[in-house]
Amino acid sequence: MQFARFLASALVLGMLGPGCVTHGSDAAAPKNSSAISKARGSNLQELVREFETDWRSVAGFYDLPWSEVRFNRLDTLFKGWQDRLKTVDFEALNQQGRIDYLLVRNKLEHELAAVALARKRLAEMEELLSFRAPIQKFESARWRMETVDAQAAASEISGLPDKVKKLRERLEKGKKSKDKEKSKSEPDKVKSEDSAENEKPKPHESAENEKPKKEEPVPLKLSPALARRSAAAVNEVRGSLKNWFTFYDGYQPDFSWWLKKPYNDASGSLDEFSKYLREEIAGLKGKDEDPLIGDPIGAEALKEELVTEMLPYSADELIEIGEREFTWCEKEMKKAAKEMGFGDDWKAALAKVKADFVPPGKQDDFVSEQGRLSTKFVKERDLVTVTPVCEELWRLTMVSPEGQKTLPYAAYGGHSMMVAYAKDEMKHEDKLMSMRGNNRHFTRIVTAHELIPGHHLQIYVASRNNTHRSIFSTPFLVEGWALYWEMRLWDLGYGQTPEDRIGMLFWRMHRSARIIVSLKFHLGKMTPTEMVDFLVDRVGHEKLGGTSEVRRFIGGEYSPVYQCGYMIGGLQLRALHKELVGTKKMTEREFHDAVLTYNAIPVELIRAGMENLPLSRDTRAQWRFAEMVKD
Repeated sequence: MQFARFLASALVLGMLGPGCVTHGSDAAAPKNSSAISKARGSNLQELVREFETDWRSVAGFYDLPWSEVRFNRLDTLFKGWQDRLKTVDFEALNQQGRIDYLLVRNKLEHELAAVALARKRLAEMEELLSFRAPIQKFESARWRMETVDAQAAASEISGLPDKVKKLRERLEKGKKSKDKEKSKSEPDKVKSEDSAENEKPKPHESAENEKPKKEEPVPLKLSPALARRSAAAVNEVRGSLKNWFTFYDGYQPDFSWWLKKPYNDASGSLDEFSKYLREEIAGLKGKDEDPLIGDPIGAEALKEELVTEMLPYSADELIEIGEREFTWCEKEMKKAAKEMGFGDDWKAALAKVKADFVPPGKQDDFVSEQGRLSTKFVKERDLVTVTPVCEELWRLTMVSPEGQKTLPYAAYGGHSMMVAYAKDEMKHEDKLMSMRGNNRHFTRIVTAHELIPGHHLQIYVASRNNTHRSIFSTPFLVEGWALYWEMRLWDLGYGQTPEDRIGMLFWRMHRSARIIVSLKFHLGKMTPTEMVDFLVDRVGHEKLGGTSEVRRFIGGEYSPVYQCGYMIGGLQLRALHKELVGTKKMTEREFHDAVLTYNAIPVELIRAGMENLPLSRDTRAQWRFAEMVKD
């Protein structure tokens, strides 16, 4: 499941029905006022808001993708803010202010590293974007409100299609060369002396008598990953060209007279070039059989990500934690399978669970019922505050067949839980895979994950507390919170039957697998095909679901550590729960309400606030939580 924070809901369905919600004032306030008040009142929040405003303003204004203009301005901004942060009197800050200081420090370091990575990736695409200079020059001049010389601009823009054509010729030659190499069934044999002798130039074939040959294009070979990334970059540069042309077109008659034809030719050429890179070089044609292509960031960039997330573990150590949790899940799977009469054959038990799905057209009813049940469960046990308004404001939308290519199960966004299920237009086998992947027992825990006590509750509280911290949002708290609740509900007997427990274990095993496959991919230790095989063979995914999951993992739309954020963040919260609730320092409700009030920041900093731990301006991650929560 994915927390789709930026997706807007499309439909109001009113799934709760009459009598399910107590309307009126939102009176069920948290009981733990002292714990909540400790999480509020940062005396650095105004500086955080100013930083966010500067960042959003500069990044929004210098919207010239893949340009030194943008990179240089962002570098200047972030380094300037680093200097300013050094002037802050850290000792004068309260605990929440110190947390905010560290959040800003980490964000600045992360964004500078992101600019450096973008520069590196631009260098890899430099030849393919060699036509971009005049486009970026003209667009930058427009920002500065300089007068445009339409005739001179037309001369430069009209040359772009030829530059693109030459690039395509080089790529085509490189593509044919690669295809030829691939088609060889055996390595080239060493040439015999006779053949070598035959290739020697004859005396009468002197260089003086040779006719000048037409210069052949130098072959240009690309990996599918670089072709995919470059296709997107070409489209972004084309967008800059469109912005520039649209500004003047029709407003300055001489501009349109000179530029309309050159612009249309150049824009069309770039569009075709992007399509060529995506479809012919990367092989992405919008088909189900399209290859899975991603862009690993490498060990050093991965290390930077983990430092930002305040995790004192290496990627290899996190993989070991994932493997440990995976082994635990397998043992528990065998226990549940034995209860179902399958002995140790948990995959046979899983197949039976997956076959228990609701009929077509009934999934929304089933999800709404499960949403009410999970809410009732946590309220009756006084585990967390659920106000009447929070309970009122959720609904459902359905994920389209196209959407299920990357969201095969469920997601949350805009008050809505997005539900995946079979639709009439899908292929027969895809329908069955969607229904098996969204069976009753998988869906039961998925609903709690997405709604209450999961993401819906989380967003409701975050939108009312420490909202200045939204720019620091981390998957280790966002997804960790929902995964933590899957673990807590397991402890509290939410899985009433062995089938329910297998449904819960499937997702827990999947989150363990996410750590393993996603980090190994970025370390260059696992291919996308191997990732899918792992999810299908070791976890029990349907091929459609496993492929969809991997396509999202490697697509580049999310942080490279996003997928490991579920289980690792859940384990962090589980360890913190053990420290505070397990020692009777806080009640369940006090603990859960206080965690949410901090907003979605690294768990180690939430711990520092809740336990009032000493912090300095040089504080780095040091909490080795994993040993505390070994099952």
